[in-house]
Amino acid sequence: MRTREGGRIVDEAAVIARVRAGEPEAYAELVRAHTGIALRAAAALGAGADAEDVVQQAFVKAYCALGRFREDRAFKPWLLSIVANETRNTVRTAARQRTLAGREAAFVEAEPLIPESADPAVATLHTERRAALLAALEQLSEEHRLVVTYRYLLEMDESETAQALGWPRGTVKSRLNRALRKLGRLLPDFESREGGEERE
Repeated sequence: MRTREGGRIVDEAAVIARVRAGEPEAYAELVRAHTGIALRAAAALGAGADAEDVVQQAFVKAYCALGRFREDRAFKPWLLSIVANETRNTVRTAARQRTLAGREAAFVEAEPLIPESADPAVATLHTERRAALLAALEQLSEEHRLVVTYRYLLEMDESETAQALGWPRGTVKSRLNRALRKLGRLLPDFESREGGEERE
């Protein structure tokens, strides 16, 4: 599997083979390639200020478990499932509920900044829509929040989402449809991005 995360193409299978063959420094290529999306996932799932620690721990756990990684699977969804588990553990261990404002701030920090040349009205509307979406996501069940986060906020395709969550693809599709219907009721101007059948 090749990925463009981190700005360059990485042949994941080749890198993993090198690590397994006794070249642990090759793992840095996977870290560089996937740090951005791992940080976005941790922030979107509620890690807040702990997102960097969560991601670092997830990469360590992924490295330790690399011997059990199945070569017929993609690395990114597998890694993001570890990030999700680490995020849950961190939030539980901290025994504190993240506020919506804190989650929004962490998520915005993990996203590219709006260019200075952008129309201020458009930038304001974008910020307001994101805040409204995150507020609506807070009202969904955990499984619905997860499937929407992976599918749209992290822009993973249906099969990657299924792999990351450990669900069958049919479950991803049905839970996503239910989640989008609920979001539609919570956000009157929300438009479903599904638009029918998946194209893959």
